[in-house]
Amino acid sequence: MLSSSPNGYLAIVLHAHLPFVRHPEHARHLEERWFYEALIECYLPLIDVFDRLSAEGVPFELTMSLTPPLAAMLRDPLLCERFEGHLTRLENLAEAEMVRLYGDDAFAPLAVFYRQELARVRAVWQRHGGDVVGALVKHWDAGHLELITCSATHCYLPGMLPAPEGIRPQLELGVRAFETVTGRKPEGMWLPECAFDPAFDADIAAAGIRFTLLDTHGLTRANPAPPFGEHAPIISPAGVAFFARDQESSRAVWSREQGYPGNAYYRDFYRDIGFDLPEEHLYGEVVGDGNRLMTGIKYHRITGETQSKLPYIPSVAKERAWADAGDFVAKRRAQLATLRASMDVAPIVVSPYDAELFGHWWYEGPMFLEALFRRLPEAEGEAEAITLRRYLGISQVHVRSTPAASSWGAGGYGGVWVGPEASYTWRHVHHATRRVGKLAREHRAVTGDVGRALDQAIRELLLLQSSDWNFILKTGTAMGYAQARIRAHVARLGRLASIVERGSITADELVWLDDVSSRDNFLAHFTGAQLRAHFEDERAYAQV
Repeated sequence: MLSSSPNGYLAIVLHAHLPFVRHPEHARHLEERWFYEALIECYLPLIDVFDRLSAEGVPFELTMSLTPPLAAMLRDPLLCERFEGHLTRLENLAEAEMVRLYGDDAFAPLAVFYRQELARVRAVWQRHGGDVVGALVKHWDAGHLELITCSATHCYLPGMLPAPEGIRPQLELGVRAFETVTGRKPEGMWLPECAFDPAFDADIAAAGIRFTLLDTHGLTRANPAPPFGEHAPIISPAGVAFFARDQESSRAVWSREQGYPGNAYYRDFYRDIGFDLPEEHLYGEVVGDGNRLMTGIKYHRITGETQSKLPYIPSVAKERAWADAGDFVAKRRAQLATLRASMDVAPIVVSPYDAELFGHWWYEGPMFLEALFRRLPEAEGEAEAITLRRYLGISQVHVRSTPAASSWGAGGYGGVWVGPEASYTWRHVHHATRRVGKLAREHRAVTGDVGRALDQAIRELLLLQSSDWNFILKTGTAMGYAQARIRAHVARLGRLASIVERGSITADELVWLDDVSSRDNFLAHFTGAQLRAHFEDERAYAQV
């Protein structure tokens, strides 16, 4: 039983992740905008919500992942400096829009609104000294937030089973990287793509991870079938607690068709002035031969299934977010009451979402989340917010079961990452994993510039293993970039491996090594010993 009195618990889980994108060789690299946009539209607005709730004494608890690639970018001086430049350009664009739209009753107020919103974002950034990680850790210290890690570079781990010696380094380096940036060892992990296979259950436990979460069928198809379905965690044979996504609460927020984000009064994501205005009004927010970019300044609401969109009205959208949050809370109250009637333990509804949904894809998402926590006290005694770790601390649920192989991608398994669009990448990943693993074992003590080459080969391998490239190939959103990254990491890794195998480096190769190391500087603060130690003897994987 649980020591508390509510009918049950609501666990909001946000997955904050971006692929490692850093291009010092380009002053304004297109794909670096992913990071800047996420800061402006998601991470800083969420921190503003947390700050406000904390200052006003409004109770809130949620779990949030902070992946090593994102944490590295958030702490990178070059990217932080470039972010401030990006924000300044948008502020100038918003001011120009105020002038252009002066006297326009429908759209001039929106130009003023965006200028104010950008000023608010800058205020959050300055309030925390540009330290987003530190801001999150402060809320962790205050008991509002439980931060969890991810594998080193968000690798789709089931895809690594043909080269299993690459699984444990991903897990262990994910823990070490998180510990380095936050100052504490994580107890939880967001498995990349919520993907699991029983073959690496023991590896998760060996990395020191106490709990994680899967999509619904990871638990409902567990063996033996858990008595409480997806609404209570199970304990795997290796001792890891697995939570499951609740389908009902997920649809309410994820689905544009059935969920809240599709409301006609919410802002339309796709209608952006970057596509609407003549180039001379965009002040450089274009790329290449007049290719248009999202600016984040959007003047229209969803309206409906029509090409003709009505003006966005922020005050009405905020009211709608408040109402939708109330609806969400009411439905969780009813859901938990129904579950509690058939369970002899207090159930937990786990609602995991990509953090970027809140603010980037769904502009009103941070408003909704703030309203949710403000309205949750209305469900006193019936529903309570909780982190996954705290639930384990007060729960007496210890059902032993083996979770099913699963992921939260389309179809529930690995088609997104190993299907026909991206299948060719895996032969490169597996070959590189075996080669680098062998080098790390056989040349563990190498030093000097050849040692630097080995360490950089490990970094290139980790970046190559990222699931993001496969996801992009599947969705077709930025295929050229994903393909270029795969080719670059494979080529760099091959040249670095040759240097290590040869045991010497030429003057030209040394210049090239310096350049590559300055670009792909992920985990650059780790020593060679810290990187190489995670590639264990290949005999440890003989039975996998």
